[in-house]
Amino acid sequence: MNKGHILMTLTLTLIGASVAWAQSDQNQPPAPPPVPAFGQENPAPAVTENPPISAIDQPGLEPHAAPESFLLPGLHFSESVDSNAENALGNSSVSTVTRALGSLTLQKLWKNYDVAMDYIGGVDYSNQSGIGLEQLEQFDIDNRINWKRGQLAIRDSLSYLPEGTFGFGAYGGTGAYNTSLGGLGAGLLGAAAFGGQSSAFNGGNGVSIGQVPRLANLGLADIVENLTPKSSVTLSVGYGIVHFYEDLVSLAGTDQNILFIGSREETAQVAYDRILNPKDQVALSYGYQGFDFSTVDTAFHSSVVQAMYGHRISGRMDFVISAGPQFTHIDENPVVCSILNVTVADCASDEGTLVVFPQKANHIGAAGRIALRYRFPRTALSVSYQRYNTSGSGVFAGSRSDIAQLDANRPLSRIWEMFGDLGYSKSSQLQVGGSTVNAGSFSYGYAGVGLHRQFGRSLRGFVSYQFNEFGFNTACPLSDSSSTGPCSHISQRHVGSIGLDWTPRPIRLD
Repeated sequence: MNKGHILMTLTLTLIGASVAWAQSDQNQPPAPPPVPAFGQENPAPAVTENPPISAIDQPGLEPHAAPESFLLPGLHFSESVDSNAENALGNSSVSTVTRALGSLTLQKLWKNYDVAMDYIGGVDYSNQSGIGLEQLEQFDIDNRINWKRGQLAIRDSLSYLPEGTFGFGAYGGTGAYNTSLGGLGAGLLGAAAFGGQSSAFNGGNGVSIGQVPRLANLGLADIVENLTPKSSVTLSVGYGIVHFYEDLVSLAGTDQNILFIGSREETAQVAYDRILNPKDQVALSYGYQGFDFSTVDTAFHSSVVQAMYGHRISGRMDFVISAGPQFTHIDENPVVCSILNVTVADCASDEGTLVVFPQKANHIGAAGRIALRYRFPRTALSVSYQRYNTSGSGVFAGSRSDIAQLDANRPLSRIWEMFGDLGYSKSSQLQVGGSTVNAGSFSYGYAGVGLHRQFGRSLRGFVSYQFNEFGFNTACPLSDSSSTGPCSHISQRHVGSIGLDWTPRPIRLD
């Protein structure tokens, strides 16, 4: 991964945005209602209310909200007390973390072209030795071209963060960390048959251990074409990279070292969808994943065939289930055992001698997901479970991952709102030697709860608590961890946060 690839991705994405923006010179009428799938002269409400379940987009639970062009700035401040800010195994040292972020959201609509951009960035400072000041950046862009029977969307998400995003970095859970942006970036760049935001299209940047700067970029292009009012086809392709700026990292306060593995990922999916009635839909999809890992010089490829079923009630419920076989092929590559510190029967080495062995394997397993979003009269609930191959989050060179999440929020009064979230993932190593740790799997879980309070129209405060736990399945998984100093396989964090979000009324651009 080099700067050239990053600059090329950004350049192509911004060119796409400028093309859409240039359409304003054609005197298009401002902010019309969304164009139905078969044109204004031949509307198809069933298609609009129930878009293809194999597509990347998810329907909103409030689909009748009037679309508009707007610009929304914001400022976000928080103070946290963290029991393990360096996220090290077996370490416990209470420290404070101060975070200051600015955000800017733009949405511009024309008759047949839409552009959405979302930026949030700033710094956080920890008084923990070895951490200090850290930079946080996230930029998302979504360009869409609509025609009579379909849509082309080109999207890109670029981030520079010190931690992974699964559990939102332990800073107050979904509600607090995602501030008041409404999940714009995550919503625009979610995925479908490959399991949503936490699976194949996430760039492998979810679970993390330690504090190491990482650059992640994910580009997606997808087409939806309606063949008839009840049938459609979808095609999606994506390319993602994860680059760690420090490969070999010594976890703060210990003698433990971990070699992070950068990755590149190519994805593609094609599917056929069929609407059975206004609420029920089925689909059949084929997906491909290709992973390459720079540090350990290995790669693997996966193919997934899935049957899908969706049940949607506009404004109330969205339920999707999919399942099918997953075929995985691991390329033959040499692995240097003494460098990777792998202890297995097929990889024996004498002291001072480098021994290599080939890797080649084929696996057949099951993949799928279940997702439910439900809006009660006063409570919104989201539950999901998914099982797919992932990049291994920088710890393994490929893994089988089981990921489950639950999010809920409920207004208590006109100014108070309660939110909570749970998450758990387990990743098992796909190949012997495809790791820099002496472990076959790792797991990560979090649980958070908090309160929001509205102070006027533009100012909102929050208080939250979250618990995180990361653990390997072996007692002493990291290199140099058995010689001196502590030897642990579990990292635990308790984080209490309080903060303010300032977001004024959106600036209309029509």
